Parts: sequence; C-alpha cells; structure tokens
Amino acid sequence: MTDKRKIIDAKADSDGNISAVKLAGNSTFTSIDIAKRMTRNGQVDAVYVAATSKTKDHLRQPRNKSQRDNLDYMAGQ
Repeated sequence: MTDKRKIIDAKADSDGNISAVKLAGNSTFTSIDIAKRMTRNGQVDAVYVAATSKTKDHLRQPRNKSQRDNLDYMAGQ
C-alpha cells in the first residue's frame, strides 16, 4: 500500500471557493475535482465530505488542533 499524498497548499477562485490544491511532491496545483476523486480513491490524506441538501461536496483536512492546514487558511481566505 502506498502512502497517501498530503495537501500542502490551496487556491481559491474569485468567489472564495477552493478551486485547486497542491499535493506534496507536485510543483503545480491539482484541480479540486481531481483531488476529490483521488481522496475518494484513498490517494490523498484528506476527508471527502459528500454533498447534502444544504452543502456542496468538499474536502477537509483530517481533524487536528492546527488551523494552518485548513484549506481556507492555505488559500488566504
């Protein structure tokens, strides 16, 4: 089994939504849709949150006490 890739940076679009993430070992950003698919397949160390009637599907970092690895924080939101 391979190690899961960590998210090390994030970008937001003009509406403030996370649009891309940078994975450890990559020099470029990966679109959020690809990152969601990779997370669902167990390739990324993140939590995929399915859409509900009130929210869109999204990614979250694994729960811990640090705010610095929050995707919104990484994207400067």
